[in-house]
Parts: sequence; structure tokens; C-alpha cells
Amino acid sequence: MFGRLHSWGRRHPAVVDLLWLAPFLLISFANLQLLRSGDAHLLGRDLGPWGFLVLAVALVAPMFWMRRRPLAVFAIVSLVSFVQWLADAQPQFFNLSVLIAMYGVASHCAPRWAVGALLTSELGVFLALLQSPGDPDGRSFASSSVFVVAIWITGIYTSTRRRYLEGLEERAERAERERDQQARLATAAERARIARELHDVVAHNVSVMIVQADGAGYALGGGDPDTAREAMRTISATGRRALAEMRRMVGVLRADDTAEEYTPQPGLSQLDDLVTRVRSSGLPVDLRVTGARQALPEGEELTVYRIVQEALTNTLKHGGPGTRATVEMEYGVRELLLRVTDDGRGAAAPRSPDGHGLVGMRERAAVFGGSVDACPRPGGGFQVTARLPVGEPAAG
Repeated sequence: MFGRLHSWGRRHPAVVDLLWLAPFLLISFANLQLLRSGDAHLLGRDLGPWGFLVLAVALVAPMFWMRRRPLAVFAIVSLVSFVQWLADAQPQFFNLSVLIAMYGVASHCAPRWAVGALLTSELGVFLALLQSPGDPDGRSFASSSVFVVAIWITGIYTSTRRRYLEGLEERAERAERERDQQARLATAAERARIARELHDVVAHNVSVMIVQADGAGYALGGGDPDTAREAMRTISATGRRALAEMRRMVGVLRADDTAEEYTPQPGLSQLDDLVTRVRSSGLPVDLRVTGARQALPEGEELTVYRIVQEALTNTLKHGGPGTRATVEMEYGVRELLLRVTDDGRGAAAPRSPDGHGLVGMRERAAVFGGSVDACPRPGGGFQVTARLPVGEPAAG
């Protein structure tokens, strides 16, 4: 509730400032009525209703700007109170504006100004006691000082608390920006890796095209062999140029990954080997394939392999002891449904701050017009579900 009130106050500062003034205005109006009825002794010297009104306005009106100009407000009300003391006018309830202004300085200004406001307020208390009837003693000053110091400490605490909350908000915003930046970097890195792997796939296909075109140029006979050979030479030259351009464009991505430059990219035929390796690492895995198998592009086979690999790796890291995993592939008419589930810790598993495997899965699936969903299972464990189109090329 207090958090909502604080938020409301930050959105409506003028209304809050008016609420500060309301008690002063009400009591000033009541006392003004007393003065008009003849109780002029309230001011020590008879300044009359107009003098009382001027003094009240001079001490109360500046409070409206206390949060925006705390030092100026404190200086004004302190000076007016000093003039009131010089005029031998008794302290009134609205002289409490000095203490409230002191609170404003303590809660909004630097510590040196807060200490100065405290000392000024203590001087005001001392002067007020000198003016009071009777002989003031140290006990009266001590009790009044305790009250002043308590208000001052409250202001200091408010200032400290506000700076602490502002620091938390700043750190939260910075952490959010850093998290977004890390996610963008992870996305870029994953896209670079996908581009490298797809480069290998496409380069292989183009290489095959070149070989076939070269072979056809020699094998064709009859008709117009010169024209046929020229066409095949054109195909071969075009393929070579395309392959050279592709390597020139994407080759820069291999600057830090030369070890994988000539490694064949895996596909669905290597899923069994992947499952076997994971089982040897201590995670029981069950692989199930249903539906009529359909031929997939090599890049899409690579995507399926990487999603399964990443999902099983996460299970090994976060599933906990005794976890089992299941990989299900269901071929539909127009869609391949891939589901990797486990019975591990699920939502209770610790999250790695630098883990971006899910980002990579989604990026890979999006290349082929697919999608990936990952979430804890209701009964425990975790589930990764990927949907990839089959039977037709993904829309670009």
C-alpha cells in the first residue's frame, strides 16, 4: 500500500504539497477567528488580525515549494521567524514550518546543508525559550532539542532511503540493459554460427552442381555438342563464381573458428550417434520416431540435430541426478513436430546467467519458418517443442 502511495505522490507532486499546507491553513483560519473575537494576547504584542495573517502567510505559503526549493524555503521561514522574535511576537503553531523546512533540507540536500539547517533550528529553539514566560532551564532546551533532532534524523533517513532506492532502480535498469545486450550478442553469435553451417551445406551443393556440370559437358554427345558443352561450361563457371562469392562473403565468419572449417555438418542420420554419446554421459535417453519419414533439406536436418543437441545438453546440466529424457519426432503431412522432454528439476533448476541456448534454437527454427517453445512441465521436468515445416520450402 505504501508503495502505491509513494508512486501516486511522485505522479502528483503539487497535490502532495497542498496536503502539507492543509493543516496549517485550517489552524491559521481558526486562530484568525479567535483574534477577530478579541483574543489578541495570542501574539504577545498586539499585531492584530492583519499582522497575524501576514505572518501566517509568510511562514506557510513558502512550504508549497519545499520539495522543489528546500534551501530557499528554509531560509525564508527562518528569516521570518527571526523577524517575529525581534517583534516580540509569541511563537505560534505555524512556526513549526521551520522544523518541517529543516526536514526538507535534511531529506533533499547535501549533508553540510542538513547540518546547517539543524544548527539554525536549534538556535531558533533557544531564542524561543528566551522569549517564553518564566526562566528557561537546560531541561527545557534539552527536551526541545530532542524533538528537533528526531525530525532531523527522520529527514536524513528519508534521504538515505531515497538514494538507496534510486541506486536499486539504476542497477536494475543497468542489469536489464546488459541482459538485453547479452541477448543481442548471443543472437548475433548464433546467427553467425548458423551462417557458417549453412554455408557448408550450400557450398557442398554448389560443389556437386559444378562436378555434375563438368561431367555432363564430357558425356553429352549428338545434337549440337559444341553448344551443349558451352552451356555446361557456363553452368560450371557460374557455379564457381557463386561459390567464390559465397566464400568471400561468409569467410570472415570463420576467423575464430578455423578448427571446424572442414568438419562435415551433422544431420538426422547422426541423431542415433548423438543419443548414444549422451547416454554414455550418464543420461538415459529414449528416441522415438513416428509418421512417414520425409526428406528434409540438409540445413533443416542440421537445425533438428542442433535443437536436440542443445535440449539434451541442458538436461545434462540442469536436470539433476536420476533424470531421464525422451526425444520424439513426429512427421506430419506439412510439419515435423520435435519434442524433447525430461523429468528433472524443471522450474527449480538453477539458471545460467550466460546461457543463451534457447535463443539459438529459436533462431535456427526461424530460418526455416519454424518455431520453438521451451517451458517447465506441470508435473516436473522440462520440455522443448519445435515445429518445422516439411514438404515445401519455408517462406522467406
